[in-house]
Amino acid sequence: DSVASRGLGDVYKRQLKVIAKKLKQRCSTGGTVKDGIIELQGDHRDAVKRGLEDMGYVVKFSGG
Repeated sequence: DSVASRGLGDVYKRQLKVIAKKLKQRCSTGGTVKDGIIELQGDHRDAVKRGLEDMGYVVKFSGG
């Protein structure tokens, strides 16, 4: 069971890296994936939202 979990974790990490790469290209910025979170340099909130929606994700802003 733990082997399967690690395998799924690896797939998840690879997916995040692919998504991060696409978003970095779209926003012409740098960034990284850290602890399961995509971090981009600069303020690209709207471009990231559109990019994720183009990839089929539902995006909802929270906070201020």
